[in-house]
This record gives sequence, C-alpha cells and structure tokens, in this order.
Amino acid sequence: MLKRAFDICVTILLLILFSPLFLLAAILVRLFGGQGPVFFQHERASQGGTPFQILKFRTMVNNAEHMGAGLTIEKNDPRITAIGRFLRKTSLDELPQLFNVLRGEMSLVGPRPLAACYSDRYDENQRRRLEVVPGVTGWAQVTGRNDQTWDQKFEKDIYYVDHQSFLLDLRILWLTIFVILTGKTESKEGTVEEFLGSTEKKTRA
Repeated sequence: MLKRAFDICVTILLLILFSPLFLLAAILVRLFGGQGPVFFQHERASQGGTPFQILKFRTMVNNAEHMGAGLTIEKNDPRITAIGRFLRKTSLDELPQLFNVLRGEMSLVGPRPLAACYSDRYDENQRRRLEVVPGVTGWAQVTGRNDQTWDQKFEKDIYYVDHQSFLLDLRILWLTIFVILTGKTESKEGTVEEFLGSTEKKTRA
C-alpha cells in the first residue's frame, strides 16, 4: 500500500512538472516523426502475466515491429526516426508510461515490462519477475541497460524481486536521475535482441 501511494503521489507530481516536456515531445513527434500516431502502444505483461498496453512516444516509423528486424532493435536501426533517436537517448519516450503507473499497470520501480509473448518463453526462475508490478525503471536499467545479455537482465530482475524495499526503490530512482542527467544513456542505442527463450530451454531443445 505504501508503494502504491508513493507511486500515485510522485507520478502526479511528475506529470505536472514535466507537462511542458510532454507537450513539446508530442509536437516534435507529430512534426518530425513521419506518418503515424504520436504514441506507440504495445502489449506487455504486468504482474502475474496480465497483458496491458504500454504507452510510449513513438520513436520508430509506424508499424516498425512488422518491418526489418521485427522485435529486435539494432544499433543505428534505420527504423528509428531522427527525433525518435533524441527521445530515446534522453529517455523522454518513456514519459507516457506515467499514465500506466496511474492505472496501476506499472509502478515507478520494478522489472521492465516485456512483450506479452515472451511470458511463455521464460524458465521457472525467469518467470519470478512476474511476481511484482513492472516498473518504468528498474535495477537492470540503472546497472547496464542494453549492454547486458537477457540472462544478466533476468538475474537483476530476480534480485529486485528478492530484495525489494522502499529504500531500494529510492536508490533506483536516484540512480535513474543520475544516469539521465549525466548523459550515460548511450547503451539504450545498443542492440536489443528478441528474447527467444532461456538458455536452459534452448539447450534442452
């Protein structure tokens, strides 16, 4: 209950503080993001695997998930628009997820929500990341982001599940601010491969 109350209070404050940036980003996507909607929606898995539509500012050409590398995002991916590259580098593309937090589909801190289709590909240990509400930012995002393998990301997600606390959430939020303000977000431009299943499952296959 404390975590939910904190999420609601901080999210409302952030929406007020960042409303000018929110409006500016929406205008830039509309003017320089090519044809398509301002917002990108994609089905992700919330706590317990419940599907929901995550909100982001669109950073790629419309229907990019059905083109080229599909769910894999490559370094210097040509599907990313010029304004989209700026939004991703500054993490401004994530701002609309504050509405997901208000709706209770996400928390400010937790394992990042992955594509709903990935849920059936987890092994028993990886599935534990679904025991908690997913977050706008998380332990894996402030300790490596996309410069990690899927196994490393999942290991950090499970660490959060096992050690979650209000103090850990505050630490992650502080580290998130530090990463953004210091410009240490280059790893977000790295390759993000589609998760095809755990190493253990592929080995057994």
